[in-house]
Amino acid sequence: MNCQDHFYRHADPKLVSRRWFLQECGVGLGAMALGRLLEAPGVAAPAGAATNPLAPRQAHYPGKAKRVIYLFMAGAPSHLEMFDNKPELAKFDGTLPPPELLKGYRAAFINPSSKLLGPKFKFAKYGNCGAELSELLPHLAQVVDDIAIVRSMTTDAFNHAPGQILMSTGSQQFGRPSFGAWATYGLGSESEELPGFIVFSSGKKGPSGGNSNWGSGFLPTIHQGVQFRGGSEPVLYLASPRGVDRRLERDSLDTIRELNQTRLDEVGDPEIATRISAYEMAFRMQTSAPETMDLSKEPPHILEMYGAEPGKSSFANNCLLARRLVERGVRFVQLFHEAWDQHGNLVKDIQANCKDTDQACAALIKDLKQRGMLDDTLVVWGGEFGRTPMVQGGSDGRDHHPNVFTMWMAGGGIKPGITLGESDDLGFNAVKDRVHVHDLHATLLHLLGFDHTKLTYRFQGRDFRLTDVHGNVVTALLA
Repeated sequence: MNCQDHFYRHADPKLVSRRWFLQECGVGLGAMALGRLLEAPGVAAPAGAATNPLAPRQAHYPGKAKRVIYLFMAGAPSHLEMFDNKPELAKFDGTLPPPELLKGYRAAFINPSSKLLGPKFKFAKYGNCGAELSELLPHLAQVVDDIAIVRSMTTDAFNHAPGQILMSTGSQQFGRPSFGAWATYGLGSESEELPGFIVFSSGKKGPSGGNSNWGSGFLPTIHQGVQFRGGSEPVLYLASPRGVDRRLERDSLDTIRELNQTRLDEVGDPEIATRISAYEMAFRMQTSAPETMDLSKEPPHILEMYGAEPGKSSFANNCLLARRLVERGVRFVQLFHEAWDQHGNLVKDIQANCKDTDQACAALIKDLKQRGMLDDTLVVWGGEFGRTPMVQGGSDGRDHHPNVFTMWMAGGGIKPGITLGESDDLGFNAVKDRVHVHDLHATLLHLLGFDHTKLTYRFQGRDFRLTDVHGNVVTALLA
């Protein structure tokens, strides 16, 4: 019986819904979407993936990195105060920049012809690699032989929200999947007790790009980041209602699961599989999340190494929690620290930023290394862009600057102890080994085992990917 015959024989036209039409009339959009999800090129769907969307998957080839910890310094740290020593900028402090340097340049707030501002802190060489770091980073200096510094990063955005969204999703437009979502879409998760993608936020406020920094976009929502918090309730609305014990909750979830499974078998909608998985994960997290978040179980020397204090919310605590999470099989942990937007009060505020973050970042590298986890854990540090060599805020601030900035990476197949790229004498433009955000994403996906051109998802009639139509793997960063 065809759809039209069934319609005229059995259905009241006033009662026929769009859902009935799409489900029953041979269209099968839900099943088609699920089929597309499970048959994505190079992503092998394991048995049971329909009801466990985060089951571990095979990448295109064996990757060096199995998991990612991304330390996102939201607000844009000044490369000129921390990583990129510019004696010439100090020499020309208080003078106007060369006119030819500013041709076609667009600043976010200042007049581009503002006077140059020399670096505010001293630099020295550290480690066997001889990398130059600011006096602001004494702890990172201790692990500089384990990291790769990229001093030639560039981006297309010069304001915070679009810059953060571009760094997180590969696009300045809202609605694209985040890097963490792509990672769990491609690899799944090795943890059955915790989400595959977990997010923390510290500092004065959350990132300007908001939740879109860890959203799933058009990917199934199971891949979006789950925000954890400090304190006794790491995940909101996780605790059982008053008067509901574990047995009653389990019985209720079993009934809901049966109903959802019946619907999933009928229409194949991936969001139903997401819902089933989310309910089951939440039930398990009622015991696993509080145990994972309990830093009092860490030895005193580990707490001291990080500068962590159980029961408090801090970037240091979040770094230690990140290590505990990846130990338990979480695929992607992202820490946002939004405090780096120094349009004024540069010296005082960047000192405070580094005091809050430097020790914990270095401790994370040391801790992963001593546990034998650094080789297959990819650690990424950086913001959305850099700061101008020109002054803002009188004599103690810098504006947004997309032309060049610095990031560093460690572990997971990254070549340690190198400094890649250079900026010009004033720290204005990248002039050697330029690395765009799309190149960074291509490289990080490569380390996870993916050809970035083939990790795709079909949406609105075309295949999307994290790098869009851009990106090249930076082979100089590979161990």
